[in-house]
Amino acid sequence: MSAHGVPDGLAVEGFRVRRTFGLGNLSKSATILAAATLAVEALLSTVQPWSLVVTLPTTLAVIGLAAARRHGMSALAYYRAVLAWKLATRAEATNYRRILLPHPYVLDLPGVAASTTLIAAHDPTSGRQVGVVHDRATDLMTVTTLLAPGGSLMAPTTSVRSNLRTWASVLDAMSTEEQIRGASVTIQITPGAGEALSDDVTARRSPDAPALAQAVVDELVRTAPRATASVASWMSVIVDPTATATPPSDLAGRVAETFRVVDGLDLSGTGTDIVRRATDLDLRRLVRSAYDPSCVAARDEEFADLSWADCGPVAADDAFEQYAHDGAVSLSYVLRSMPNRPIPYSVLLPLLSPGRFPRRVTLAYRVLDPHEGEAVLEREIDAAANRADATAQVKGRAKWSQRADHARAEKAAAQVAGGAQVVDWTLMVTTSALTAVDLPGARQEVERAVKAMRSLRMRPAYGAQAAIFAAGLPVGYNPLVR
Repeated sequence: MSAHGVPDGLAVEGFRVRRTFGLGNLSKSATILAAATLAVEALLSTVQPWSLVVTLPTTLAVIGLAAARRHGMSALAYYRAVLAWKLATRAEATNYRRILLPHPYVLDLPGVAASTTLIAAHDPTSGRQVGVVHDRATDLMTVTTLLAPGGSLMAPTTSVRSNLRTWASVLDAMSTEEQIRGASVTIQITPGAGEALSDDVTARRSPDAPALAQAVVDELVRTAPRATASVASWMSVIVDPTATATPPSDLAGRVAETFRVVDGLDLSGTGTDIVRRATDLDLRRLVRSAYDPSCVAARDEEFADLSWADCGPVAADDAFEQYAHDGAVSLSYVLRSMPNRPIPYSVLLPLLSPGRFPRRVTLAYRVLDPHEGEAVLEREIDAAANRADATAQVKGRAKWSQRADHARAEKAAAQVAGGAQVVDWTLMVTTSALTAVDLPGARQEVERAVKAMRSLRMRPAYGAQAAIFAAGLPVGYNPLVR
């Protein structure tokens, strides 16, 4: 969670993890549950004293796991994820074999995208065809916009500051549009773009060009495969077209309402250029080439006749810390904790720099309604103050970390009072290797980039590799959208 306001400099601040008031490291609900359990055990002990021999050690163990931390989460939540994954593995729910699926499931993508379908719609505003991902379970619709981000490292400071202000305005527009449920921005870096560059240069070069010009171009093409990477970026917006006083009655009306909502977001001035709304062919290419990296350089004709289900994997295995799919193995990471200090606008540069392995970096957002955001921060201030007071009563003074957390909560509330918005957000990274032998190298490359960021800490997506893999694709899934 963070409060995004208009920044005064080239850093963003106001980050906090939502924390309710509880005993020690326990949450409010865990504290209430522990207190209720101990009270019940005290009553039982008056009737059957021997029952404490069994129940008390179990209760204390559960409370200890809830209070302990592991990989940035409570140990209880971590081991619960381990148990859930093992049960799913025993039930063969982590293995996907499309050829073995009965009808009609064979027509669906796997996992979190199983309820989605792809619609090829006509946008009356642009007059072009646009691909819309429709979630049949929730009736939410997702429209993806292809972007061409401009570099900001060599841009003037005033331009970067203006881009940050404009992005704050975009978040503000999301907060007041109740039909927007969430959004995500993804940047995909694919190494080895030199081959595509060579084909393009060969097709466009003139035989009448001066010899020196041809020699320079040949040298650039020769070194390009080792020095360049292709960068694709897109923004996906999830819309609830029925969240209106007069919801559309048919599918065509809901698609039209979705276009109206998405067209209200103006990304101009955010440091990126809008290429176009993604067509159904663009979405097929992005999804299929993610599951099968050998298709990255395929021609558009090879994707034109694919069904939405064909864009997914033929076979996939969702392991606890990796995801194998169609001749590749992927590792996904998620944000471990919110930064406790202001971060520079270029903090993600190590992750966005080209490497040996393809990588997707996704920022997912859910902008809270202004009234909801204000209420959340008021609760956060109260909880932070109560934690500090409770510690002071026991130890004589509050911890410095608790005082700092209380100050950050108050500062975020002041920013919201000044017009900022409260945003739930997370960062996700996926890297892929063609073979399991190359997987340690891909892991090392991402972890080295994460360490170079310093301000942001990440961890593997334990037990959720397939879900986070899909969250980085334009398939209509955002883990923050409930």
